Amino acid sequence: MCGIAGIFHSRARLEVPRRLLEQMNQRQFHRGPDEGGLHIEPGVGLAHRRLSIIDVSTGQQPLFNEDGTVSVVFNGEIYNFQELVPELEALGHRFRTRSDTEVIVHGWEAWGPECVQRFRGMFAFAIWDRNRETLFLARDRMGVKPLHYAVLPNGTLLFGSEIKALLAHPELDRTLDPAAVEEYFAYGYCADPRSIFKAVRKLPPACTLTVKRGAALPEPVTYWDLQFKPVGPITEAEAREELVVRLREAVGIRLMSEVPLGAFLSGGVDSSAVVAMMAELSETPVNTCSIAFGDPAFNEAQYAQVVAERYKTHHQVEQVDPNDFDLVAELAGLYDEPYADSSAIPTYRVCELARKRVVVALSGDGGDENFAGYRRYKWHMKEERIRSLLPLPLRRSFFGFLGQVYPKADWAPRVLRAKTTLQALARDSVEAYFHSVSLMSDEMRARLFSDAFRRSLGGYRAVDVLRRHAERSPTDDPLSLIQYLDIKTYLAGDILTKVDRASMAHSLEVREPLLDHPMMEWLSGLPPQFKLGRGEGKLLFKEAMEPYLPNDILYRPKMGFAVPLKSWFRGPLRGRVREALLGNTLAQTGFFNGAYLRHLVDQHESGVRDYSAPIWSLLMFDSFLRSVLNDAAEPALRAAG
Repeated sequence: MCGIAGIFHSRARLEVPRRLLEQMNQRQFHRGPDEGGLHIEPGVGLAHRRLSIIDVSTGQQPLFNEDGTVSVVFNGEIYNFQELVPELEALGHRFRTRSDTEVIVHGWEAWGPECVQRFRGMFAFAIWDRNRETLFLARDRMGVKPLHYAVLPNGTLLFGSEIKALLAHPELDRTLDPAAVEEYFAYGYCADPRSIFKAVRKLPPACTLTVKRGAALPEPVTYWDLQFKPVGPITEAEAREELVVRLREAVGIRLMSEVPLGAFLSGGVDSSAVVAMMAELSETPVNTCSIAFGDPAFNEAQYAQVVAERYKTHHQVEQVDPNDFDLVAELAGLYDEPYADSSAIPTYRVCELARKRVVVALSGDGGDENFAGYRRYKWHMKEERIRSLLPLPLRRSFFGFLGQVYPKADWAPRVLRAKTTLQALARDSVEAYFHSVSLMSDEMRARLFSDAFRRSLGGYRAVDVLRRHAERSPTDDPLSLIQYLDIKTYLAGDILTKVDRASMAHSLEVREPLLDHPMMEWLSGLPPQFKLGRGEGKLLFKEAMEPYLPNDILYRPKMGFAVPLKSWFRGPLRGRVREALLGNTLAQTGFFNGAYLRHLVDQHESGVRDYSAPIWSLLMFDSFLRSVLNDAAEPALRAAG
């Protein structure tokens, strides 16, 4: 795993300052502490930080073709590179290394932009082709690996694995994007292709960007999408059998490494299934690690221990301090933009633990999206059955009125929160799902933001992110649609971002077998009732794993990877919350309604309401302003207004 960065003067062959390129590269040192490399020629500079995993001795980057006219910097792994080498050699290409990186260079020469179709893996890379005067950027299908870019007013294109690399350039505009702020307080992250900065874009998953010198900057091109194409007649028994075969193969190709390798083991279905397959395929005991929480409501360590004992893994457990909030200030520096998933804290700690023994770790990320494991899927499908009985205009008037007059009861179990359900029934499917995943409802955000900030949005609403993807969805099945929306947004924007930054902070590579794209294509085509059926999420997956894992692991209630924010904000972090939400930093932005900020703090502290999620999002926004923007924050914020 690595970090990449670069500068491309798209209008002229201007000199690339070596010192500036070195600074961009150095800001990503944590992504690749083993080696660093630069290549500079007129108008182009490529930079690379290397975490050595495959071909440790000769895989240095930037890496070139035979005559030096094509070069690449690459972050990720191409798992099928050994299959592609003979094919490329038959076309006349000569390989000088045993590195998967070299396949990218020769793949570009052989197949051009279509080379990405041939790569199976996780990747973000930049190719410079001197003969074509073309810079080619690409990101993997799921967005496992990040890639950011910006274009300066003079046509200079910057790119980097993390935004911090781009921020090293003194001419990069740091104006904040109001639409990204709106998205952040709805989703907890800024959704692709936006970043918190107007000038910086994220290359979306499964996209490429081809920039030719002298030509206008084009829009990214999508090269792949999950189609949900039916696989044909198949029984549940046949699907279970094939799933195990596909999972074993997806795990197997991710075991190649020249450095110590292991797995995260939370005790949940997904990570336990990955460890079970690893144990079958490994000649030596698997290295596993998990963290424990003092609070039983959050602690899954005993379940992880059961799996570790069954497969005789070398298991490592560390207990996280229940008041492990010292990372609050540090998190903003990891993400370079506001990021409000509080499970970033335990994720950071489990990566820290894993790195003590391994350099590569396999995870269970992607299981909930692929197999319909989120609890919210069940609620959405129940609501969908009711929504399908009445036309939207009738539902809007009838349920909308009931939702307005019914008292709010956030403190009650969900089944008794009729106000939320009534409001959901009054919406269309996409808007209803948006509100089920939102940190803050439309009504709350309307009260949170100042009048001036709402005007700056120009009518933009965060739900438009989901609507944009829904319009392009290849499926209209209600369950498949929300799986598709999560894969396009939550998976890339939240889950994979969290894991990438937390792991790279410790120079740890994480691989996700459940995001293997051939397996995902097959899974998407299975009947939806195989995934969410008989009242059970992940039904097919759990039944397929019954020979490998005990029922106590497979069928216990989902716990998640949470932290006790509610008690923190009423106890040890009470002062920090007041300082952040009611202090000068947020007030000076002009984005927020000060009276509503005080309402959130007072109501939460008194125990009347649980506002831990919105408070955390505001705390992280404050931390971003303080640590990322620093002294440049105030002029940038003024410009945004």
